[in-house]
Amino acid sequence: MDLGITGRKAIVCASSKGLGLACATSLAREGAVVFINGRDESRLAGAAETIRAQTGAQVTAVVADIDTEDGRATLLAACPEPDILVNNNAGPPPGKLDDWSYDDWMKGIHANMLAPIFLIKAVVPGMRARKWGRIINITSAMVKSPSPTMGLSTAVRTGLTALSKSLQRDTVVDNVTINNLLPERFNTDRQKFMAERQVKLRGITLEEAYAEIADTIAAKRLGDPADFGDACAYFCSAQASFISGQNLQLDGGSYRGLV
Repeated sequence: MDLGITGRKAIVCASSKGLGLACATSLAREGAVVFINGRDESRLAGAAETIRAQTGAQVTAVVADIDTEDGRATLLAACPEPDILVNNNAGPPPGKLDDWSYDDWMKGIHANMLAPIFLIKAVVPGMRARKWGRIINITSAMVKSPSPTMGLSTAVRTGLTALSKSLQRDTVVDNVTINNLLPERFNTDRQKFMAERQVKLRGITLEEAYAEIADTIAAKRLGDPADFGDACAYFCSAQASFISGQNLQLDGGSYRGLV
């Protein structure tokens, strides 16, 4: 299927590794002109070379901290008229209510709610004027299936979800859709961090920690980031113009609810 995004300009935040890199790679493979982002210049340059080698696409690496106003301005200066925006950022630390300080809450709010909101605010007017736009927020399965240890992540990402749902009622009339992808247990550095945390907390082996994580998924395995990237590419496609305001679970069939 031709997704109809050849030549479309795509900003993919936090895309030097993990799910962001997977999304950038899939969009590049479909012909998009991709602007990837990260704070580590060396790792970002390596990611850009990898995408180019795999896809032959035009890739621009933008070193910027999107948690800051200056960082967002740098990213938008590199691609002032994006057709696609994929919001992504590192998640807050797990824990319990007593574990999270004021600073933890402020960092989570800035990284996982305010940074994507301000990027959306910056790009929506141009997308609406051009009558074409796709905005994807990579949030978390915890938005719909809260966990006791992921309350900080759930709280701040739900704020972004609410804003996006309300805003898309205005934007979709101009062919600008806003959707959220909700991952759970993909084989990324985030899961490595979670597994290593269990090793330290409980004294189990890394293999045992990974096995326990996989066992929480109905499919009994971790997800492949490439599958996530391809789902993102479809939601950015011309064919997805009638899909907006949705939360897509990518969780190996684990979500227990009906809606």
